[in-house]
Amino acid sequence: MPTPDLANHTRLDLARLPLSIPSPSQGVWHLGPVPIRAYALCILAGIAVAVLITDRRWRARGGPPGVVLDIAGWAVPFGIAGGRLYHVLTDPELYFQPGRDPWNALKIWQGGLGIWGAVALGALGAWIGARRAGVSVAMFADAAAPGIAIAQAFGRWGNWFNQELFGAPTTLPWGLHIDAAHRPPGYQQYATFQPTFLYESLWCLGVAGLVLWADRRFSLTRGRAFALYVATYTAGRAWIEYLRIDTANHILGLRLNDWTSLLIFISATAYFLGARPRKGDPLHAPPGPDIDSSCP
Repeated sequence: MPTPDLANHTRLDLARLPLSIPSPSQGVWHLGPVPIRAYALCILAGIAVAVLITDRRWRARGGPPGVVLDIAGWAVPFGIAGGRLYHVLTDPELYFQPGRDPWNALKIWQGGLGIWGAVALGALGAWIGARRAGVSVAMFADAAAPGIAIAQAFGRWGNWFNQELFGAPTTLPWGLHIDAAHRPPGYQQYATFQPTFLYESLWCLGVAGLVLWADRRFSLTRGRAFALYVATYTAGRAWIEYLRIDTANHILGLRLNDWTSLLIFISATAYFLGARPRKGDPLHAPPGPDIDSSCP
C-alpha cells in the first residue's frame, strides 16, 4: 500500500500533465537564407516511406526492379500539382478575392493540398509511368495502396506544425491547443480544438493496416486493394471533415469535400465488389506508346 507521501507525490505529478496537445512553437527553421518548412518535410517523409513500401510490395508480387522509382518520377510531381490545383479550385476566395495575392496560389510550401486532386493527377502520372515501363497499372496501384495511406498519415502532421485544419472547440483531454494568432474569427475565446490532423493520421494508419491484412488474406488483384484503400479512407474522411471549422464551400448544407468523399466512396466500393479476380491476370501491360523516356 503506497505511503501518504507517495500518494501525494503521484497526485502532484498527474496534476502537472498537460490537458491538451501542445502545438509547435514554429513550423519553419532557417539554414542560413534557406527556409526549412516542417510541412514540406512531413510530405517528403511520407513520399519516401510510400516509395519504400511500394517497392517492397511490388517486388514481392514479382515485379521487375527499378520500376517503382521510375513510376514515382511521374506520379509524385503530378500528384503534388493535382493536390494544389484541387485546393485552389475549391477555395478560390483564398487567392483571387480583392486584397488577395493570386501568386500565393503557387506557394505550395505554405500549405494547401487537396487529397483528391493529388490522387487523380497522381494516378494519371502513375498511368503514364506504368505504360512506359510496360507494366500493369492495376498491379502497381495495388502495390502502392498501403504506402499511399501511410504517406497521408505522415503528411497530416504538417497541418499540426502549421496550426491549421483543426476541428471545433473541445474540452477533451486530447484537445489541440491553438495559438490565438491561428484561431479563426469567432473562436478567439477558445484555446483547444479537435485535433483532426491526429484523427486522420491514425485513420490512415488503420486503413493501411486493413489493406495489408485484406491483401494477405484474400490476395486482392485487379486494383481491388487500391479500391479498398480509397473506400475506407473516404469513409473516415467524411466524419473527420464534419468536425472541421475552416472555411469551405458548401452544397446543400454539406462541405464540398464531403460530397467528393461520398461520390468516390460509392465508386470505389462498387469497383471493389464488382471487379472479380481472374486467373492469369498479367503482371506486364502491353507496351505503351513510344514517348521520350525522360521524367518530368
